[in-house]
Amino acid sequence: MAVSADSLRVHLDYHAWASRRLLEAVAQLTPEEQSRDFQTSSGNVVKTLAHVFGADRVWFERIRGQSPTAFMRPEEYQLEFITSEWPEILENWKQRFAAASDQDVDARISYRDLSGNAWAQPLWQIVLHVVNHGTHHRGQVSGFLRAMGHQPPPLDLIAFYRTL
Repeated sequence: MAVSADSLRVHLDYHAWASRRLLEAVAQLTPEEQSRDFQTSSGNVVKTLAHVFGADRVWFERIRGQSPTAFMRPEEYQLEFITSEWPEILENWKQRFAAASDQDVDARISYRDLSGNAWAQPLWQIVLHVVNHGTHHRGQVSGFLRAMGHQPPPLDLIAFYRTL
């Protein structure tokens, strides 16, 4: 089962749209709210967003033929850092797929994970993973916002489709 290049472009646009919206909402929080520990795998709002940013960056390097051996440096887990760096990563994803064909996205990408294990998967699977991974963690951050009494921005895919 392959996915069209056009579909991947739309989903990457969604990923960027939703990530930007959530970054804007998180920027309105106090530093205490941004760092409140929710006892989850990433712990707090900023670290959860940083995790998505880091994964976007690692996966982009993999589709470029690189196999990063580290995820993120400790100093990168800062809202200011991800707010300044993430737009470029999201734009890189967009540019990489701007002229991609259906045949291009079916190509197998070989890479090593952070533990050094070798893998190879079709490019379209990697893109859908990146989008789905971001959706999962944006949902966590939305829950954190609600738990603190804030209304998160609408991030549903259908809300994005309505903007097209």
